[in-house]
Amino acid sequence: MDAPSSGLIVEFFLQHTENTHLARLAHKHRIIYYFRYRDDILLIFDPNHSDIQSILTDFNALHPNLHFTAETERKNTINYLDISIHKTPKNIYIHKAHLHRLHHPLHLQPPYTTQVRCCQISL
Repeated sequence: MDAPSSGLIVEFFLQHTENTHLARLAHKHRIIYYFRYRDDILLIFDPNHSDIQSILTDFNALHPNLHFTAETERKNTINYLDISIHKTPKNIYIHKAHLHRLHHPLHLQPPYTTQVRCCQISL
């Protein structure tokens, strides 16, 4: 059984990792927006400058106990937490997706796993 403080320790660790590396990675890959809630991350980046595989490679190189996976948009739509994000050539629409989704406490055990969900937006 996980210690009650394990979620808090993971949060501190992820915040430290973000504070240490995110500015460099955002500049290198032209990440436009970075959103994280617990272990779910939404990235919006310039697909003319970078691709999801190179971003994933750099994120996975941050620490040996962190393992990131990617889910990309399908038909210009991606779900993130309880919302569905849909892009058109000029707009981004956000809709509530799963109204009854249960949020469980963060329980990550080595190797830590998190999702990188990317919505590529051409600007």
